[in-house]
Amino acid sequence: MRLLVTGGLGFIGSNFIRHMLSKRRGLRVVNLDARTYAGNPANLADLAGDPRYRWIRGDIADPRTVERAMAGCDAVVHCAAETHVDRSILDASVFLRTNVIGTQVLLDAALRQRVSRFVHVSTDEVYGSVPRGRSREEDRLKPNSPYAASKAASDLVARSYAVTHGAPVIVTRASNNFGPYQYPEKALPLMITNWLDGLPFPLYGDGLQVRDWLYVVDHARALELVLEKGKPGEIYNVGGSHGCDNLELVERVRGLMGIPKDLVRRVADRPGHDRRYALDCSKLRALGFRHAYAFSEALEKTVSWYRARQQWWRPLKKGGGYQAYYRKQYSPRLKAEVR
Repeated sequence: MRLLVTGGLGFIGSNFIRHMLSKRRGLRVVNLDARTYAGNPANLADLAGDPRYRWIRGDIADPRTVERAMAGCDAVVHCAAETHVDRSILDASVFLRTNVIGTQVLLDAALRQRVSRFVHVSTDEVYGSVPRGRSREEDRLKPNSPYAASKAASDLVARSYAVTHGAPVIVTRASNNFGPYQYPEKALPLMITNWLDGLPFPLYGDGLQVRDWLYVVDHARALELVLEKGKPGEIYNVGGSHGCDNLELVERVRGLMGIPKDLVRRVADRPGHDRRYALDCSKLRALGFRHAYAFSEALEKTVSWYRARQQWWRPLKKGGGYQAYYRKQYSPRLKAEVR
């Protein structure tokens, strides 16, 4: 089998590629990744020299590059996306280009190449905030951030190709991922790496926003299952093994790391911050999915990974792009912290 993975230098994509190559000896993977700020070749440095793996540097919104990368592939797992909500609030344009136009370009190529499966990796944020109960795949989409809106639009484009063209498209919507190789602008790696340096973690608002936490290795396992057994035209929610508010998350990590309370700083909430996400994953469980990692175990593994792999994240946080973003996004909030 020859598999095209988009965004394979990113967090979810790199973990998925590593998982698939470790499980399937006859697999060949082509990784199409533009190497943006969050796409890091170091994420797959352990695959250097593996003849089953090839990286093509390119933009998913460029039809010629996509056509070349997809040629001869049997299936596509589309992970490439701009994903950080805070960045989408600062500038939504790149989110619309990559997440919507890029998806459309990939789908057009998939039709021409006649791939047998096209798995479009999306997010629970397309459902918007869920005060009670759990989001089901047929629920109305109510995205509240520019990021979530761009992903909802890409989901609808993917669905339209399944309905109009009979494309073998499957959509997955995952909850908050965490684990190794996550760019340190996201909540958990930001928290862990800041605390390793004795810096405060900026906690938005009252900290009572609820998220469902999914270990990225379990997400990779779910994507493998959907690729193999999922039904074209269907949507599958991929939830985590533990839902909690951000205050509980902070306290769990603080306890694991032995961090004093004064390194948690309440700051003004971000605009349009969704209060709660929760997913009904009955359809995925019906395919046979079960989590392999309990939340507590996965959280300990994650903290240990960032402790041990400081050579991976320190260059990212020292880079000018990260520092400029951090100053713009967090420094004013930390100076005007909520008391």
